[in-house]
Amino acid sequence: MFKYIQRRLLQAIPTFFGVTILSFLIILSAPGDPIQLITFSPNSDPETAEAMRRQLGLDQPPHIQYLYWLIGNDWTMIDIDGDGVGETPGDRYGLLRGDLGDSIKQKTPVMELIAQRIPATLRLGVSALILGYVVGVTLGVLAAVFHRTPVDQVIRIISVIGNAVPAFWLGLLLIIIFGVQLKWLPISGMEDITRRGGFDLGEAIRHMILPVSVLSLNTIAFISRFTRTQVLEILQQDYIRTAHAKGLQTRVVWVRHALKNSLIPVATFLGPSIGTLLAGSVIIEQVFQWPGMGKLIIDAVFQRDYPIVMGSVVIASVMFIIGVLISDMLYVILDPRIRLE
Repeated sequence: MFKYIQRRLLQAIPTFFGVTILSFLIILSAPGDPIQLITFSPNSDPETAEAMRRQLGLDQPPHIQYLYWLIGNDWTMIDIDGDGVGETPGDRYGLLRGDLGDSIKQKTPVMELIAQRIPATLRLGVSALILGYVVGVTLGVLAAVFHRTPVDQVIRIISVIGNAVPAFWLGLLLIIIFGVQLKWLPISGMEDITRRGGFDLGEAIRHMILPVSVLSLNTIAFISRFTRTQVLEILQQDYIRTAHAKGLQTRVVWVRHALKNSLIPVATFLGPSIGTLLAGSVIIEQVFQWPGMGKLIIDAVFQRDYPIVMGSVVIASVMFIIGVLISDMLYVILDPRIRLE
């Protein structure tokens, strides 16, 4: 197992850097200039903006800028608005030195900004993942048990709708219905900022119902269809017919033999799903104003804050690599016949 994990980590290294290079080129090709966005001040002048662009390395060719981000360069922040902020000299360390750099707009270390936002994203994403798998597997099993019945047809329709409905549209629709018209649920944020006192679990759950429901819908749709297909395929196997012929109860055959073996392929999607939590939360966090990584990325893209965007790409890539490793290990745990060699 250890040798397999070591080999997969070595294989992930070129993939990781390939993702960062592609992301960096896409960011550079986007229109707009980050220096113009942050030097919009009555006290700023073209010379100051050019000096800042030069010291941040934004005047260099793309490959040099990527190397700056990767291995770092010495830098000094410029006071662009005359308020005395940003004049402290320092060192800008690169990714290979364990530093994601500083935000161009906020003048704050990217790692600090991500550390502030990622707990909210994990709370939302993990909740949506758990809900998606629990509901998806349940619906898939029910569809297989009641194959070619109205129950099966309704579940299949739900799965098709879940795959077809855009998340942002559904989110806005739920906000209008349950937040604006019925006033049952809050429409934004993680908690009521006007409420006094400590953490309230009930209030937190109320704020999570709408975004978690929308974010988990696609997972429910995919897992339910995949589980249904796997269960129906398993039921056609010889050992299932043998179990029935031996006189085992139907419930025992379903749970101990059919369901357990049908969940092996389903479990392999758990790892990549962990890696895509950040990607899936970008739109949802923007719709529901959820203060997580997704909203941070959207704001950084509009502000052309390259370090934040690249730092988020790094975190997302690491999460995906870890997720794939978890998926491989789950496959071995659930099916001992497989050997990772």
